[in-house]
Amino acid sequence: MNPVQSTLTIAERDQLAVEHVPLVAHLVRETMARVPSYMDRNDLHSAGLLALVQAARSFDPARGVPFGSYASTRVRGALVDELRSVDWASRSVRRKAREIEAARARLAAVLGEFPDDAAVAEALDLRREDVVRTDSEVARAQVLPLDAGPDAGFAEQLAGRDAGPEEAALRAERSHYLADAIEELPERLRHVVRGYFLDQRPMAELAAELGVTESRISQLRAEALVLLRDALAGAFEPHLATPHTNPDGVAARRRLAYTSAVASRFAARRSMPARLEERVESIA
Repeated sequence: MNPVQSTLTIAERDQLAVEHVPLVAHLVRETMARVPSYMDRNDLHSAGLLALVQAARSFDPARGVPFGSYASTRVRGALVDELRSVDWASRSVRRKAREIEAARARLAAVLGEFPDDAAVAEALDLRREDVVRTDSEVARAQVLPLDAGPDAGFAEQLAGRDAGPEEAALRAERSHYLADAIEELPERLRHVVRGYFLDQRPMAELAAELGVTESRISQLRAEALVLLRDALAGAFEPHLATPHTNPDGVAARRRLAYTSAVASRFAARRSMPARLEERVESIA
């Protein structure tokens, strides 16, 4: 064993890890605030705790670095590795997808409507096929559970792994909110979302059904995802909402009207039991 590392006993290293367990919880909370809500907090926490123990085992006090700082670096690295392990899209795909989304937002602000793939490709000096392929790769990385029965409602299809009461309640609320957000989509966007993501139907089939090209289906899918993401972010994670480059533009007003309609639908559905109880009490 390294004589420097032996200055701490196994018991002392274990105590270091125990004392810094709250650090892992803090770093997980910090990470969850910057990633999609479907990421599993428990998986991140487990990865962080394992990294904390490993940091305690390898910590060298002779280097003069506080254990908290050393452990933070190791835990952050473990959390990033865990996120990458569950992300089906590569970093290059994610980076290109962010560039495409930013270009769409800029063009929407200028044009007053959602741009097609050809316009986005031209703005980024890409081929239209590159835009379509990137959208498809990112969309496929957003996997929905496939073990729900054929008669299950949309919210039930989004059920996640076992969770505590508070997390389960939050997940259920997000799922119902997403279901309402899909119902508020314009008819064609709603048809594409249900067909592509829930029914796992190919784009060619949806295109033939709607009488449009596969490229148009890809555009409709991307437009729907932007609206759904804005609706969920506005309700649960405002800091993740896509900023409007032109708040007074037509596109911004349409998105605001949509997110407001989703919120109203969700609020109305939540208030239905209360209104029913009031009617029962009035009759009694």
